Amino acid sequence: MMDFSIDPEFQQKLDWMNQFVREEVEPLDLLFPQSGAPYDKKNTRALKILRPLQQRVREQGLWACHLDPSLGGPGYGQLKLTLMNEIIGRCSWAPNVFGCAAPDSGNADILAMYGTEAQKTRYLQPLLNGEICSCFSMTEPQAGADPKEFTCTATRDGDDWVIEGEKWYSSNARYAAFLIVMAVTNPENKPHERMSMLIVPAETPGINILRNVGGMNDSDEEGHHAYIRYEKVRVPLDAMLGKRGEAFKVAQARLGGGRIHHAMRSVGLCNRGIEMMLERAVSRRTQGKLLADHQFVQGMIADSAMELEQFRLLVLKTAWMIDKLPPGSARMHIGMCKMSLAKVLHDIAQRAVHLHGALGTSRETPLAKLWMGAPALAVADGPTEVHKVQVAKALLKHAKPASGLFPSEYIPHKREAARKRYQQLLDEPQKS
Repeated sequence: MMDFSIDPEFQQKLDWMNQFVREEVEPLDLLFPQSGAPYDKKNTRALKILRPLQQRVREQGLWACHLDPSLGGPGYGQLKLTLMNEIIGRCSWAPNVFGCAAPDSGNADILAMYGTEAQKTRYLQPLLNGEICSCFSMTEPQAGADPKEFTCTATRDGDDWVIEGEKWYSSNARYAAFLIVMAVTNPENKPHERMSMLIVPAETPGINILRNVGGMNDSDEEGHHAYIRYEKVRVPLDAMLGKRGEAFKVAQARLGGGRIHHAMRSVGLCNRGIEMMLERAVSRRTQGKLLADHQFVQGMIADSAMELEQFRLLVLKTAWMIDKLPPGSARMHIGMCKMSLAKVLHDIAQRAVHLHGALGTSRETPLAKLWMGAPALAVADGPTEVHKVQVAKALLKHAKPASGLFPSEYIPHKREAARKRYQQLLDEPQKS
């Protein structure tokens, strides 16, 4: 039986988080609004504010809660993480304040699972401490996220791997202390066994950032998604993360967690949009009455609340499955969360923008950023369409064809079967 209830002690932590994020963390989004700002470890002004906040989170036992106890986390499980991430998702700086920012959280996961002791000492621990940030350099300009089309290679030369090729949208490369690069090492293998993961220190010669691409919310100068050309980048053989040819397996280990965490945080974004809608509805008048008294506005609010509730229940169920069922059992539901999140976020943001009129289309409320987050989330960690196909295939795998010409629910046949089943009773005379 599914149970989403939580103990009173943890509810107190959630209550503390809610107040802390709203009062202490959300102001950072206003002071340092650039999307890459939370990852800049050289911004001393921001760090003066950030470090004390992180310490308060540690004192509450809420630092890096996605990690198992062996890695310094509390091991709360995905259901509790969902409730936490609903709060963390309200603003851009909160993941850094709580030690669970992407892509660092996913990179920490695969370093913990596949890294050697030397790799963990050099890269994992500083990452967990929040001292450095990292980059996951996977997608390519000609291939997007399709690993079957990757052409960036790593060729063995003596005691080194030599990386050559281009990578696209490598987030935070300009701030990263190291990059995890997915490169073709075994071109003769099957498509999903051709690539390996390599850890590349940021100071390695040959890492050429052609430009830092700005997202929809960024100016050109603020971009932090790097278009990189690796030009004869040399790393030692022990820079490999996991075994040769296992990059796809390693990548999937981090991407599943990333997808469900994006969904969790999207609930927080949607909640913030609905809060703004409700406040606007009881604050502004048009046509002689409050917006809240117009049926169209009431419909927008009701639709938004219902869609978010349905999405949130899907996320909670998926989190429960990850916690309680064997590994891999929630794969289809993770895909469902990924499919749903961008549409729910877009539709709620669009209604909130509309209720705020011209102000909603400006950069003077969080709504523009909220709305523009939807298309980014639709392609993050794999495009939505890929997950739709995977969900459909998972369902079709267990589907059985009809035994005859007509569907199994064909009424004439079912009616005849029903008559045969109860023929004796039907033949008995009715009592007057």
